[in-house]
Amino acid sequence: MSDVEIIHVRRGALLHDMGKLGVPDHILLKPGKLTDEEWVAMRRHPQHAYDMFSSIHYLRPALDIPYCHHEKWDGTGYPRGLKGEQIPLAARLFAVVDVWDALRSDRPYRASWPQEKVLEYIRTQAGTHFDPKAVELFLQLISEKSRMLNRRRRYFTANAAWVRPHGSIT
Repeated sequence: MSDVEIIHVRRGALLHDMGKLGVPDHILLKPGKLTDEEWVAMRRHPQHAYDMFSSIHYLRPALDIPYCHHEKWDGTGYPRGLKGEQIPLAARLFAVVDVWDALRSDRPYRASWPQEKVLEYIRTQAGTHFDPKAVELFLQLISEKSRMLNRRRRYFTANAAWVRPHGSIT
């Protein structure tokens, strides 16, 4: 992706759920399962976002994410039922991150999931919910980040003995 495309991805990521402003709070904050009627209202939020921002010229290139991040690789998503590569690349990439973030976070209707359970779920959804290449890339990035954090943790644990409590070096 070019630098300009990355700017649009960042904007789209920030705006991705702004359409939920058009969804009543009693639905957004409901502690239990949504009814069929409530799901209809919730599934309108990508269209609400598109309607809110499409008239703002500089945001148009960022709308792929707010408008399409609930589309699914197999065509069963919403709002338009796009399938495979019909779904804009930015939305395909963001969809994986969005689900990861949603499952790792507490919600009014369920507790957050442990990291390994989330990663396994994402793996199982490659080719149905998600672009398989997007899943592969995401899992590589998560693995690299985990290795980096483990190296840092080992380094600081190994070197903690030579730092005195007040920060002076022995």
